Amino acid sequence: MAYFVPLLSTFLFFSIYSQGNALSSNYYAKTCPQAEDTVMKVVKEEAQKDRTVPATLLRMHFHDCFLRGCDASILLSSKGKNTAEKDAPPNGSMHGFYVIDGAKRAVEAICPGVVSCADILAFAARDAVVLSGGPYWDVPKGRKDGRVSRASETTLLPKPTYNISQLQQSFRQRGLSLDDLVALLGAHTLGFTHCSSFMNRIYNFNATHDIDPTLRPSFAASLKSICPLKNRAKNAGTSNDPSPTTFDNTHYRLILQKKSLLSSDHALLTTPKTKSLVYKFATSKAAFHKAFANSMIKMSSLNGGQEVRKDCRVVN
Repeated sequence: MAYFVPLLSTFLFFSIYSQGNALSSNYYAKTCPQAEDTVMKVVKEEAQKDRTVPATLLRMHFHDCFLRGCDASILLSSKGKNTAEKDAPPNGSMHGFYVIDGAKRAVEAICPGVVSCADILAFAARDAVVLSGGPYWDVPKGRKDGRVSRASETTLLPKPTYNISQLQQSFRQRGLSLDDLVALLGAHTLGFTHCSSFMNRIYNFNATHDIDPTLRPSFAASLKSICPLKNRAKNAGTSNDPSPTTFDNTHYRLILQKKSLLSSDHALLTTPKTKSLVYKFATSKAAFHKAFANSMIKMSSLNGGQEVRKDCRVVN
């Protein structure tokens, strides 16, 4: 069955580009040259206290950019009858908002009213990758913060059950190619996945198979022991790969070994183009790191904000 992205997604995409701000590498060269170093210091300190911080910051940046562009709308708090993005189910397990709050306070102390929350989140995501052993890239700067955040729009985020056509359509709507898709899904090398995101693969998969036949049987059995249908522990799940705090290419090797957690990850093997990229990244960490950095620059350049917030949780 053909898959069609909701019209709202197309609307958001074109809004991002029609309102987009020109970004540059030296945007804060005169107004706040210490901004990036200040953010890095905060992220490093918090990551030393909690090794899960890098994964959540990277995921936060993705989820922010994929809705209204990288405008820090994910940082806004719910208000009145409006439920914000951060309180929607796809973001329920994120716990790193305090890191961005701390970075914002540190930057405001030296350059009040200059650096947007959206830029701080983009810096923090890059720093999260670097601190985990991944590549460095020069983050384009000059994003503005948005004034709208709606939980209802998080239904437009790519889902862990997506097939390759759905993934391609979702990324294309944001100006991202198949190459970007394969590279950016490498972010799954960091972090932890809850059972709910892969239960579809280990129970009642379809009319003829209880377990997804593309999963290695021994791996499926281990997942079932972690995620039983009944009496499952709250927040049960498993690390994305054996080195969940290291930004390496293990994730791609697991896909080839039929040990990827998500349907969307295995979907990368279902077209010749994406499969060849999985092989390329599985055999060369350097190739993966280079591609990931380039795709992050491309993704993080989407922006449709209007202001520089004084407090990342509320509009001015």
